[in-house]
Amino acid sequence: MGMTSPLTLAEKILAKKSGKDTVSAGEIVQAKVDVAMSHENGRMVKKSFEKIGVEKVWDPDRIVIIFDHRVPAESERTAIGQKELREFVKAQGIKNFYDINVGVCHQVLVEEGFSRPGILLVGTDSHTTTAGALSAFATGIGATEMAAVWATGELWLLVPETLKIVVEGKLPRGVYAKDVILNIIGTIGADGADYKAMEYSGDTISSMSIASRMVISNLAMEAGAKVAFIIPDKVTESYVKTRAKGPYEMITPDPDATYLSEHTFDVSDLEPQLACPHQVDNVEGISEVRGAKINQAVIGSCTNGRLEDLREAARILKGKNVHPEVRLLVVPASWSIYREALKRGIIETLIDAGAVIVNAGCGPCLGAHQGCLAPGEAAVTSTNRNFQGRMGSADAFLYLASPATVAASAIEGKLADPRRYLEA
Repeated sequence: MGMTSPLTLAEKILAKKSGKDTVSAGEIVQAKVDVAMSHENGRMVKKSFEKIGVEKVWDPDRIVIIFDHRVPAESERTAIGQKELREFVKAQGIKNFYDINVGVCHQVLVEEGFSRPGILLVGTDSHTTTAGALSAFATGIGATEMAAVWATGELWLLVPETLKIVVEGKLPRGVYAKDVILNIIGTIGADGADYKAMEYSGDTISSMSIASRMVISNLAMEAGAKVAFIIPDKVTESYVKTRAKGPYEMITPDPDATYLSEHTFDVSDLEPQLACPHQVDNVEGISEVRGAKINQAVIGSCTNGRLEDLREAARILKGKNVHPEVRLLVVPASWSIYREALKRGIIETLIDAGAVIVNAGCGPCLGAHQGCLAPGEAAVTSTNRNFQGRMGSADAFLYLASPATVAASAIEGKLADPRRYLEA
C-alpha cells in the first residue's frame, strides 16, 4: 500500500478493490466485485438486469445462485420463479448454480470455497456478512444493485467506519459463540453498528472454529453492520487453502488504524443469553427468563445449523425425550452437514429424542414454510431474527438462543439452562 495512513481491514480491502493506494471512511468508491450471490430472489435481479438492456452477464463464473429460501418450492408462485431462474442460469452459462439439495447460501458459499479472505463478496441477502468469518468484505445488497453488478461487475460503496470489538476470556461450559454475539448486540443495540464495519479480535475469537466465527459475523448484521470481519489467522488459512475457488489474500488491519470506537468484552463469566420478544437487542441471561413456556424449538439455519451445533444439541438430547407439548425442528445448514451428521449418528440421536429433521434451507427461520407458529405460541430458536411475525403469526413470541439452550428447553417444555445437561 506504500506510504499511506494506517487502514482498517474494510479500508484496505476497498482500496484494493477500487484500484487505489488508500481510501478512508466516508469516501465513496467504485469497487470490483469478486463474487455475486443470489438465491430465489435472483428472479427480481433478473427482471432488473433485463431492463438494463445488457444481453450477457459480466462474468458467469463469478455469479453464484443458490436456492435455499423455499426449498422444495412451497407454492406455485415459488415454483414458477425457480423455473425462470433455472432457465436463466442455463442461458447465461452460470455454472455455480445450486438447486434445492445443497443448503443455505451463506453456508454453501463458505463450504464451496467462494468466501475467501480479502475479496469483495456481495449477495442479495442481508446475512451475507457471514462470509466475513473468512475475512471477506461481504455485504448484502438490493436486487437492482445486483442487476448492475451482473451487468458491469462493479458497485459503488461508501467506505464504512469501523468498530473494533475485542472479545477476551475462556467461554464457560454451556456458553457459545451465539451467547457472545447476543451479548454484544444487547450491549451496543440493534442500531449500534448501522452501516459500520465490525472488526473482531481477541483470544476468545482466535480460539473459535470457523463455524463459530460464522455465528459472530452472521448475527453482527442484526446490529446493523455493513460487514463483520474476523481478522484472518492460521485457522482461516487452514480452512480456505484446500477449498478456495480463486485467489485470496490474508489482509490484516494496520496496528495503528483509526476506529470509530473500541469495545472490549470479557466472556469468562457469561451465562447463556437469549434475545427476547420482539427485538434482537432485548437480551437477557437465562437466569432472568428461564421457565417461560414454549411450544416450538428450532435448531438450525445459517446462524446455527452447523455440525458443531447439531453435535452439541445431540449431546444434550441423547437418551432424553422432547417434551410432549413441544415440536422440535432441526434444520442442517447444508446437505454436507446433514450427511456428516448422519454418518456420526447425530441425526439418529436427535430423531430418537423426537426431533423432526427438515430440508437444509431457510423455511422455518423466515416463516416461509416448514414450521410456522400459531397466534399465542412461543418458540425458542437458534436462528437470527425474532421480529414480530418472523416465524408465522404476528401474535407469536420468539426467543433466540444457542442450540444448546434450545435443546435443553425442548426437553423441559420451557426456557431452560443447558449447563445442567453438560456437567462432566
